[in-house]
Formats: sequence, structure tokens, C-alpha cells
Amino acid sequence: MASSSTSSVQKSFKYDVFLSFRGEDTRTNFVDHLYHALQNKSIHTYKDDERIKKGKKISDELIGSIEDSKFYIIVFSKNYAASSWCLDELVKIMECHRTTEHTAYPVFYDVEPSEVRKQNGAVGEAFAKYEMEEAAGKWRQALKEATDLAGWELKKTSDGHEAKFIQKIVEELSLELRSISFN
Repeated sequence: MASSSTSSVQKSFKYDVFLSFRGEDTRTNFVDHLYHALQNKSIHTYKDDERIKKGKKISDELIGSIEDSKFYIIVFSKNYAASSWCLDELVKIMECHRTTEHTAYPVFYDVEPSEVRKQNGAVGEAFAKYEMEEAAGKWRQALKEATDLAGWELKKTSDGHEAKFIQKIVEELSLELRSISFN
């Protein structure tokens, strides 16, 4: 019974991985390399500029794609918290993560986990403009919740070498997906 349950859960996802990132920080470098490494490993990955269909409302498309993904890779960078779009995306990701079907992994690209958790340093500067926003409380909570998860930190993995860092992420996700398929 468990194996049929697992396979029905598996079939319900359109994507293996959803990438959440701040485009101006990482779109054409780190995230681009990560996306292609995941695709090369046959890990079906959602990246907004590769997947959003022309003529579709972007927010509806993103929400649906978040719900249709098994794993989330949240790439925290200096300006991630400067985007209300990223923060809303993060809130939705963390809502889905709370269910047993989804798993979120934070990646700390050029920031310390404590900067994201406490919204200080570069992240605090980026978040400062939202202090008076109605959504600020739920955004803060989502940032803290995401940083409490086990993830990857570039500075502490592979001595900061991005290619090795990406390889490690892809290998671990590949093993996780294989484990799910095996069960």
C-alpha cells in the first residue's frame, strides 16, 4: 500500500525542483549553471524565465508551479529580500513545505544564514524598505523558517567553488529523487 501511495504522490508533481532566486543577483550566473546541471541529470526543473508561458499571468503561473513541484531550492542572495515577488514566492514555498509532500532546501549564495534569519547585514538593508508593509510579518517568518532548514552554504561547501557546489547540490537531489522512485 505504501508503494502505491508513493507513486501516486510522485505522479502528481509536474516538476522535480522549483528554483526560487533573485534574478538580478543570480539569474545569469549561479542559477543558470545550477539549472543546466539539474536538467543534464534529468531533474525536471522550473525556472521562471524558462517556463512561464507568454500571455499567462505571472503570479498564477508561479503559484501553480510551486504547488506542482516536489523540491524547492531557495537561493538566498544579497538582494533576495529586496523583492516582494521573491518574498511572496517564499511564503508559498514554506506553506507547501509544511506538508509532507514537499521539501525546501535553502542555498546561501553570497550571504550568511544568520543574515537571512535575522534580516541584518545586506539582507537587512534589502528588507528595510518593507518594514511598514502589511506582509512584512509573514515575510520575516518565512525567511526565518527557511533558514532553520538544512541546506547548503557556498562559503562552507567545496571551499566556495561554485562548480563543485552545484555538483554537490545536484548529486544530493538526484539521490533523494532516486530514493523516492525506489520506494
